[in-house]
Amino acid sequence: MTSEAFFDAVKSRRSIYAISKEAVISDEKIVAIVQDAVKHTPSSFNSQSARVVVLLGDNHDKFWDITTNTLRAIVAADQFEPTAQKMNSFKSGYGTVLFFEDKKVIDGLMENFAAYAQNFPIWSQQSSGMHQFVVWTALEKEGFGASLQHYNPLVDEEVRSTWSLPDSWQLIAQMPFGKPTAAPGEKTFQPIDERVKVFK
Repeated sequence: MTSEAFFDAVKSRRSIYAISKEAVISDEKIVAIVQDAVKHTPSSFNSQSARVVVLLGDNHDKFWDITTNTLRAIVAADQFEPTAQKMNSFKSGYGTVLFFEDKKVIDGLMENFAAYAQNFPIWSQQSSGMHQFVVWTALEKEGFGASLQHYNPLVDEEVRSTWSLPDSWQLIAQMPFGKPTAAPGEKTFQPIDERVKVFK
């Protein structure tokens, strides 16, 4: 694959909020995308600390019900309607990918490589961001639209309990996805020469 083809995929990835439950590819293909991303996306010291949960069908709906109920408890009732609409828009999608980092792995690295200890939590977040980008871009190329959300740590405990996940799994981000029902808005860019400097 040429760099041009790669960047075609990069450029097409956008935040898509209007999504539906209509299937675009098989569930098996979705899982294969996530598995390939987790297997081949880099991590510091090859720590492979990323953990990912794919929620489809009723499990997808359940996650956004959990998030809605959690927010309902902390948002004033007379101000909750916009939040409810946002949660419903995510729930209207086909599935959700939950991105975690395994703190047990990170803590082990901090202990075994003390000279770099303060960097491992930072490198962990960087690796998670790469995993998110790879999955997001791959789903986009298959015809899904997605966005990245962050309702952690509010929902962490109930998520781990509901799906019997280890306590060491720290939730980093949530990615609802589905078939786009509306195009994204226009994206603007700052001058690239203010953001990239070249010295020969």
